[in-house]
Amino acid sequence: MPEDEARKPEAAPLFADAVAIMARLRGPGGCPWDREQTPDTIRKYTLEETYEVLDAIERQDWPNLAEELGDLLLQVLFYAEMANEAGHFTLADVLSNLNRKLVRRHPHVFGAAAAAAAGNDAAALPPVAGSSDQVLLNWNAIKQLENKGQAKHSGYLDGVLRGQSSLSEASKLGSSAARAGFDWPDVFGLLAKVREETAEVEAELRGELLAHSQQQERVREEVGDLLFTVANLARHLKIDAEMALRDANAKFRRRFEAMEQASDRLLEEYSAAELEQAWAAAKTAESRQA
Repeated sequence: MPEDEARKPEAAPLFADAVAIMARLRGPGGCPWDREQTPDTIRKYTLEETYEVLDAIERQDWPNLAEELGDLLLQVLFYAEMANEAGHFTLADVLSNLNRKLVRRHPHVFGAAAAAAAGNDAAALPPVAGSSDQVLLNWNAIKQLENKGQAKHSGYLDGVLRGQSSLSEASKLGSSAARAGFDWPDVFGLLAKVREETAEVEAELRGELLAHSQQQERVREEVGDLLFTVANLARHLKIDAEMALRDANAKFRRRFEAMEQASDRLLEEYSAAELEQAWAAAKTAESRQA
């Protein structure tokens, strides 16, 4: 083992320190702000920290990722401490549930006996033979058995949580409906639907008989339908729509900033034609660098 690795502290005592620090912050004589928080008041920070982790990953900023993962872990400690105070569960329950889930859903790693001891009731699962696809199929089979003992969903879509990005929710809604056979036959059917939804947006924009407020609401609805269809187009193509849009956002940011840096005056002073030329130049420069 390299000498620098040998000097790195163990994670377990540091984790215990973090748990103790969180308890003190929430305890008598702790931080007034931390003591006032509830799950409802900090949930927005959980979402922010999650996106900051994604940003650090995409930029491959490893020092920053270490910090952002710590901030995300803080959210877990916060929720667990508040739940402990209310008598709902403890951090030990969180860790125990996680450890048991990992073991029971990986019988190909820990062995059938250990997985069964952790609550895996699945029998005769196909061997994975190094196949990540078969691992995922087995994982889902085990998960379905786990859910049998829980309250049953009354419909196909009840298991799709609303607490996620709209693009992810749209994809999962389409995937769940597909289990009932309600889906587009292929990607070309979806492309036709995209064209249809685009035409409906255009038709609403050209509408002259509706009051402005009514037209705005109709356009909003049609744009929503278009976005839903595009999200499901990505699903059929096995593309993560959320990640694809994040990458497109990053690409737009790069190219627009390149336009600004290459400009000898403010962009708002450019004509539409000049802006189009500057954008094309930024795209060309990026392609050359790639």
